[in-house]
Amino acid sequence: MNDLFNLLHNAVEAQSNGKKISQKEMAQRLGISMRSYQDWRLGNAKPQAAKAVLEMLGMLEDDEIIRVVRKINKLGKKS
Repeated sequence: MNDLFNLLHNAVEAQSNGKKISQKEMAQRLGISMRSYQDWRLGNAKPQAAKAVLEMLGMLEDDEIIRVVRKINKLGKKS
């Protein structure tokens, strides 16, 4: 699971034209403590919900994954 968080972190950085994003900044973006985010990246903690979400996304076709993720992003911006 920690490989996944590292992969996603790097992908978000790449999306930002390669601008480095600190763990503190990413934790703030996610609305979690920096300690939690560090633990996820190091593999010291494995959030069960994240694993379930990823497994469910893996059950979908590519176009449906994109649709669902975009909808999730819109919901997150409303809160």
